[in-house]
Amino acid sequence: MNRIDNAFKNKPIFMPYFPLGYPDLETSIDVIEALGKNGADLIEVGLSFSDPLADGPVIQKATQTALEKGITVSKSLEAVAGLRKRGLTIPLVLMGYYNPVLAFGLEKYVAAAQKAGADGFIIPDLPPEEAGELEALLGDLPLIRMLAPTTPSDRMERVARAAQGFIYLVSVTGVTGARQAVADGLGELIARVREHTSVPVCVGFGISTPEQAKAVGAQADGVIVGSACVRAIGESDRPVETARQFARDYKEALA
Repeated sequence: MNRIDNAFKNKPIFMPYFPLGYPDLETSIDVIEALGKNGADLIEVGLSFSDPLADGPVIQKATQTALEKGITVSKSLEAVAGLRKRGLTIPLVLMGYYNPVLAFGLEKYVAAAQKAGADGFIIPDLPPEEAGELEALLGDLPLIRMLAPTTPSDRMERVARAAQGFIYLVSVTGVTGARQAVADGLGELIARVREHTSVPVCVGFGISTPEQAKAVGAQADGVIVGSACVRAIGESDRPVETARQFARDYKEALA
């Protein structure tokens, strides 16, 4: 059983997102370690890009800061390897856009990610129709698919049937960012996806409190928290301690 499958043995899982290099590389590594050792079941490790089209202002600002501080794909992969050496055993899924991966080299990227200890990839701007070249290199590492409320039914069925690892279900239209309430019709949307797949369905975009996470977790197999996590840690004078408490609070809400 791989690490992703193993993580879903106790559902719903808590899945925070945090970008490497923010507010600086060493702090971000400490933050991800703290999240992973205090309640996160799987972490989306952010790879920064200058044009993050799916992300809202909080994550855009964080990734821009990371780029200004010199983060690169190579340094990010080295950081993942460093986290494994620190004893972090939960799944680490690399979340980033296609341009930096393509520039790095697809074969080189997959090989380096596998060697570093990554468990999969999320590439929001790579549609399934254009993913064949990358998928041919992945071996056992899944390319996590994303679905949204606007996904047509026939496409939802096609994407869901081919999904591996888990499905990233976008709960709202628009970019990432905290919302005031859980999206209406979320349960119906999750049910539509589950008609076509047996892989776990995880919900992200707009979850900003432990209470919202609990409500989503009652319906989904996993809860993805990005902007709220980045904001709380980024605004803190003690980011690592904030990360520890953030993970504990969300994990408790999902217990």
